[in-house]
Amino acid sequence: MEAEDAVLDGDVQRFVRAMAPQPDETLREMDAYAEEADFPHVGPEVGGFLRLVARMVGAKRVFEFGSGYGYSAYWFAEALPEDGELVLTEVDADELELAETYLERGGYQDIARYELGDAMETVGQYDGPFDVVLIDHQKHRYADAFEAIKPKLPVGGTIIADNAMRAGIIDFDQLLEIAEGGSPADVNKHTQGIATYLETVRADPDFETVVLPLGEGIALSYRIS
Repeated sequence: MEAEDAVLDGDVQRFVRAMAPQPDETLREMDAYAEEADFPHVGPEVGGFLRLVARMVGAKRVFEFGSGYGYSAYWFAEALPEDGELVLTEVDADELELAETYLERGGYQDIARYELGDAMETVGQYDGPFDVVLIDHQKHRYADAFEAIKPKLPVGGTIIADNAMRAGIIDFDQLLEIAEGGSPADVNKHTQGIATYLETVRADPDFETVVLPLGEGIALSYRIS
């Protein structure tokens, strides 16, 4: 991720990253790739959190709306059992191929499923249940992703949405104003998409949602009924 988009600043951000789980050799290579290619990724502090959530709910199946080059998927894979399933979706063939290379290097080729194309179309091809879902694709489609995956998520399942506070295309000041009940003018579709998503999951009585200031902000929604 770009440093200016991180929610935490300065020494606090450095401290949180220093206290994050230590990446293995492959993840360090993936971190280096992100830096060299200027590719936005969640970093080890969020990656470690994703892995922890998967372990806490005893996840066997994970679905990702948007996988990039496989960074978050790799963290998830470390928490899944040998008979687990991890579905990666990506519209960029080169990125998906790179994801496959990294996950095979980690020994996760037997649990990973690589789906090239629109995640909103791919999710319809899979039956539930999924224990953990990551939403990290087009921001204006987050709420649609939630509605698509909800029938496939059991009680005790978890949805994690990245960029819940910031990203280069999100206006945080406007997002804050919306959260506090305001109606700012000229809101772009990405900012509005995040606002709509957060309004949707927070209003759903089947879920309990919190937003955490890790990375660029993550929204964690736990299914309670």
